[in-house]
Amino acid sequence: MALLNASLCSSTCRIPSRSHLPLPPSIPAFSNPRVMKHQVEATRNFVLSVGESASKASFLALISASLFLADPALAFKGGGPYGAGVTRGQDLTGKDFSGKTLIKQDFKTSILRQANFKGAKLLGASFFDADLTGADLSDADLRGADFSLANVTKANLSNANLEGALATGNTSFRGSIINGADFTDVPLREDQREYLCKVADGVNPTTGNATRETLLCN
Repeated sequence: MALLNASLCSSTCRIPSRSHLPLPPSIPAFSNPRVMKHQVEATRNFVLSVGESASKASFLALISASLFLADPALAFKGGGPYGAGVTRGQDLTGKDFSGKTLIKQDFKTSILRQANFKGAKLLGASFFDADLTGADLSDADLRGADFSLANVTKANLSNANLEGALATGNTSFRGSIINGADFTDVPLREDQREYLCKVADGVNPTTGNATRETLLCN
């Protein structure tokens, strides 16, 4: 039987020659060897180029991740004309920001003890959970600023405009100077309101509103 099969195969089965072997689908079967060689080289160069691009992208991603892990603060850059300086989660004790335009600047969780913000434009700035003990915020434009959970004790808020600012949570203004400050529409805790009403005095030079009236003091 084996001899019969071998005999039949010898007459009917044909082993394909090397020239008839199928090529990979990405490389057409050109009859011209030069054309075929050019196509193979072009495919090889393309593969190498893709591999190199992928390697570069992976390298850049690795570098970026390394920088972030090395200094997480790089991910929290402050906004506004103050530039790319990091102001969130930083120790900025005694820093001088007086007269600067710091609209929507991010000072979240920063230490700002004795910092000078006199006359600064701080509309919409965030001082969430920041320490502003002893800071000078006199004559500052603080409309819409966020003081939630902030420590604003012993700060100078004289003639500051805080219209619409947020002061929720444990925000404290204990010991602060508020002569001429405008607290219109600031949601204060009742104990804070009562305390501020005991020391409130003056009229805000910008809005013309009396401090006691903006605090809804009796």
